[in-house]
Amino acid sequence: MADSNEFLGTGRRKTSVARVRLASGTGKIQVNGRAFETYFPTDTLRMVVTQPLTVTATTGKYDVRVNVQGGGPTGQAGAVRHGIARALLEVDVAFRPTLKAEGLLTRDSREKERKKYGQPGARKRFQYSKR
Repeated sequence: MADSNEFLGTGRRKTSVARVRLASGTGKIQVNGRAFETYFPTDTLRMVVTQPLTVTATTGKYDVRVNVQGGGPTGQAGAVRHGIARALLEVDVAFRPTLKAEGLLTRDSREKERKKYGQPGARKRFQYSKR
């Protein structure tokens, strides 16, 4: 199991699940064994991932190791953010009001709506032809 100096958090978004481990360190973030900068190529996704650390002013204090599966880049970034926020709660419960105010502890429950039969998509109808 986890060491006494490791804090765990599970984050979910869309179909992605992220298992996050926080350990005191220099602020390195590793995602699926790769550097965080190479795994999330855009600045927007990197900002999303580091948001909980930025909000709680713990950016250089913890090393973050993440295993994330499922979904695409956006869903995975959201899942990692949720997981880091939950792990930070285990570090210090005093972070709760700050994280809660930013909405980082709430699991974004929006999922893709299924496609219905007799239609090209979930909501869109086939074009009506009068003649």
